[in-house]
Amino acid sequence: MFSKGKLCTRQIALFSVLVAVSIAVQLTKTFLFVEFTSLIIFSTGVVFGSLLGAFLGGLVMFVNGFLSPWGLAGLNMPFQMLGMGIMGAVGGLYRMKNNNKIGFYAETAILGAFLTLVYYLITNAGFAFQLAFVLSQIPLLEALVLTQIWGAVFTVLYTVSNTFLFGIGAVPLVNTMQKLLGGGKKCQ
Repeated sequence: MFSKGKLCTRQIALFSVLVAVSIAVQLTKTFLFVEFTSLIIFSTGVVFGSLLGAFLGGLVMFVNGFLSPWGLAGLNMPFQMLGMGIMGAVGGLYRMKNNNKIGFYAETAILGAFLTLVYYLITNAGFAFQLAFVLSQIPLLEALVLTQIWGAVFTVLYTVSNTFLFGIGAVPLVNTMQKLLGGGKKCQ
């Protein structure tokens, strides 16, 4: 979508709005187990590519690490940044190559589930490293198993929620972003 890696004014404006919206959404307390940040990050990756999708994911979680209404992320912040960066990067790799809308709804629902599982495996592993190395309380393998068990309920609930949100929200969000960018016309 971009020529020689340069963004035009319209693309810069939309990306800036997406940065602001993503951070605002992430820092707003929502219903338990419902979050829209992953959907926005993934969709940004689809429209803007893997690099900007990953950048947005990492940036949002960096800001969240300090300003979250739930408290500081602490040593888990790099794991959150990595997990959400993967969300945006995979969006860029996916790139809406399926023109079958029903297929795209199903595929994005499955991707939403998979990426949410990956995100929570990574962030739960971050807690395990904190337990094992920083607090020196238990061996790493035991910490990994415990954190995955402790986080299982949250992982399942967020995975179900994101499966639904990606399945109904990715297509309209990507289509809207693309229309705002001129629907594939060359950017000036």
